[in-house]
Amino acid sequence: MSGLDGSGVRPAYEALAVWITAAPPDLLAARARQAEVVFRRMGVTFAVYGDAESNERLIPFDVVPRILAAREWMELERGLKQRVAALNAFLKDVYGPQDCLRAGVVPADLILTNPQYRPEMQGRRPPGDVWCHICGVDLIRTGEDGFYVLEDNARTPSGVSYMLENREMMMRLFPDLFAEHRVRPVDTYVDELLRALEASAPAGTGGDPTIVVLTPGPYNSAYYEHSFLADKLGVELVEGADLFVNDDQVFMRTTQGPRRIDVIYRRIDDDFLDPLTFRPDSAVGVPGLMTAYQAGTVSLANAVGTGVADDKAVYTFMPEIVEFFTGEAPILKNVPTWRCREPEALKQVLDRLPELVVKEVGGSGGYGMLVGPAATRAEIEAFREKLLADPDDFIAQPTLQLSTAPTLSGDGLSPRHVDLRPFVLTSPSGVRVTPGGLTRVALKPGSLVVNSSQGGGTKDTWVLDV
Repeated sequence: MSGLDGSGVRPAYEALAVWITAAPPDLLAARARQAEVVFRRMGVTFAVYGDAESNERLIPFDVVPRILAAREWMELERGLKQRVAALNAFLKDVYGPQDCLRAGVVPADLILTNPQYRPEMQGRRPPGDVWCHICGVDLIRTGEDGFYVLEDNARTPSGVSYMLENREMMMRLFPDLFAEHRVRPVDTYVDELLRALEASAPAGTGGDPTIVVLTPGPYNSAYYEHSFLADKLGVELVEGADLFVNDDQVFMRTTQGPRRIDVIYRRIDDDFLDPLTFRPDSAVGVPGLMTAYQAGTVSLANAVGTGVADDKAVYTFMPEIVEFFTGEAPILKNVPTWRCREPEALKQVLDRLPELVVKEVGGSGGYGMLVGPAATRAEIEAFREKLLADPDDFIAQPTLQLSTAPTLSGDGLSPRHVDLRPFVLTSPSGVRVTPGGLTRVALKPGSLVVNSSQGGGTKDTWVLDV
């Protein structure tokens, strides 16, 4: 959908198109200004590493929602449940019997020498065999029914706070629009997350486990989200220094004395979790945490070692992983991808660099990537040298013609490229998908980069109930 001008409007957008046509010309711009004021007052920000001008920014919010029909969401939901179930089965296997490695589904060296593979977890089983409690799956659309998975975020996926805040803002600004649409709610996410965390508590904790959100601190780019989720969940937001380990159990320091912790929703990467096991220079972790975790007295969400599942080289094997562990053909397709670790693929990539997108296998946030069509000759040649020096560290993909959504700009409504990050929760009782997710939008005309760190914004995502 390229606009709301009456031509080429998808059925899901028809009521919105009528509403916008009838609205005063400056209404959307006025509501956008209101949203910015409210978000600024609330402190809905993210930090930008290396930004000398400002440590924190508002994520630009577009007031024109992205709308998905009930039928298309139903198919996406089926595909997301299948994919995340396969991811959890894959993690259980690579840290257990390693059947998929022996069967040649995934090259063993790609897993066992992966920086995100944690030998400390070999033979370990988290409570309920759930490894990836919270997963964010990035989707792009290339046609009417052409949804592709761009990447899986299985470590510490972020963005859910903006999904929830965007919905609250839209309901405040456009109550009449909600009256005309039957939009599925997203505010059930917090209750479902709390139930998933409670269900993942170690055996013997009873029906009321103590849960905390572990943050690296206020200088982390997603700190707003950490504090937001702790508040919504009704649990304590803690830093590493607030916790300690004694007799293989984790405790929180409180004014009433130590309190035992059962579940940690951690927003710290593996490397920094425990300076006694991983990086000894970590100042944000909890010494001895891995000892307590391996003793089974505390649960971590997500489990240690999940990073191997969102490695971009492992991503290229997801169709085979899905089929191996579910016995079904993948419902959601991968973007066609060249593995630069393979000599023939590397040759093709080097020959076509100006037309491809090249990514570091461990990269995130839009950093460390080359968008060939938008790159200068010097940038392309610099990336060529990187590829030749360490081809195993890169994958490449075609520059897809992503779908666009109508977005408010200085010239009125304009098409901008978007992606979608639905959030999937897994607990011992099953897999649940929040209807919608976070739509990210590339605000620069023609840009394909939607990451907030690279100038992208967000939209509310509506899934219609009928």
